[in-house]
Amino acid sequence: MNNNDTHGEEDQRKKESLDSRFNQTLRNVQGLLKGRSIPGKVLLTRRPDPLDDSGLQERSPSYQRSFSQNDAGTSDDMDKSMEGGVRNTNNSISNTTVSKLRSSTSNIETAAKEVQKSVMGARATDSARVTKFTRELSGQMVILERLRELAWSGVPPYMRPNVWRLMLGYAPPNSDRREGVLRRKRLEYLDCVAQFYDIPDTDRSDDEINMLRQIAVDCPRTVPDVAFFQQSQVQKSLERVLYTWAIRHPASGYVQGINDLVTPFLVVFLSEYLEGSIDSWSISDISSENISNIEADCYWCLSKLLDGMQDHYTFAQPGIQRLVFKLKELVRRIDEPVSRHMENQGLEFLQFAFRWFNCLLIREIPFHLVTRLWDTYLAEGDALPDFLVYIFASFLLTWSDKLQKLDFQELVMFLQHLPTHNWTYQELEMVLSRAYMWHSMFNSSPSHLSS
Repeated sequence: MNNNDTHGEEDQRKKESLDSRFNQTLRNVQGLLKGRSIPGKVLLTRRPDPLDDSGLQERSPSYQRSFSQNDAGTSDDMDKSMEGGVRNTNNSISNTTVSKLRSSTSNIETAAKEVQKSVMGARATDSARVTKFTRELSGQMVILERLRELAWSGVPPYMRPNVWRLMLGYAPPNSDRREGVLRRKRLEYLDCVAQFYDIPDTDRSDDEINMLRQIAVDCPRTVPDVAFFQQSQVQKSLERVLYTWAIRHPASGYVQGINDLVTPFLVVFLSEYLEGSIDSWSISDISSENISNIEADCYWCLSKLLDGMQDHYTFAQPGIQRLVFKLKELVRRIDEPVSRHMENQGLEFLQFAFRWFNCLLIREIPFHLVTRLWDTYLAEGDALPDFLVYIFASFLLTWSDKLQKLDFQELVMFLQHLPTHNWTYQELEMVLSRAYMWHSMFNSSPSHLSS
């Protein structure tokens, strides 16, 4: 009897704690609508530029270890508060509260435009974030969960190569093992290239010859609006990585769209050797040894990424079809008028969303925003496929009002050529913010997604 009373009291305390944290989250959202920012991952304040790493260009091979655990403690506490307040709401969200949040999100776009941030304030925020990243990366053992929480909201550009390798599990979190593991994996990639790629066609099967030809056709089409990818040496690197990956993964082989997925890795790992804008890059400035290392890093990171979504690229791509269906259901729950209009016009989600899942939005947004988007992708880890549904719902409903005014043909044309060419980081942050909020509301509460 005493045990039952104890368990009852514990359950009650847990419920009260969840309610308290969720109420704090709701207050944060309402605070934003009054011109205040939300702490933690939901970056609804707009940052005009990517993380400013000026003055931090000295790239020491080892990080300083002088930061105490109390540095930037206020920001850490706010991050943890938001994490607890949103992630753990689960089934404690009442229908009334969901309605309030849904109503609030409709005003976020307007409210966020009014949130102004001074240049000095933005730099201070960036400086604090850099301090946090440096502290996490400086220890002998990186705590990946904390690194993911930081990376979700964006990684400082010069730290991105190391952070991505760690989050994907390619580089080990133990700093003592890291250099040796990377050296061994890079040599393993070179062996694979020698075994599978650097051979005459007479040693390949007909299927392998056809696959290599398809890759050779697709590489020049990859990110066609960025001149850097038109360099023949860049296309050759893409070809080697893609063909080697396809041979080593016979269950799927090469599927069109995977060529796009290599490009963020290629740009990030090249940034360790090339400075300035990608428009001024020339891969011929890099030694052949470093090019091989970059290719190896791309190969292994691509492998790690696709390990978590294998059925996206197997026969008939059932994983993508499943996520497209989930996207349709989520949009129906979040914005029923848009869903009904698209259905009345006879537009199927597969007609436009298949490409989104196949290429992870790389073809839909300006390329300079892709690496920031992928910071969030990789921070999600194994949960990425499900979170993509929320990102893409948020992306689609950016044009909610516009979509309801278009007929079938206009819808098809609009969704194939979305007006994102002038997008900046602030539009992308808005998409991610909405996605995070909706994920917190719906993902652990399946009843909210049922009819």
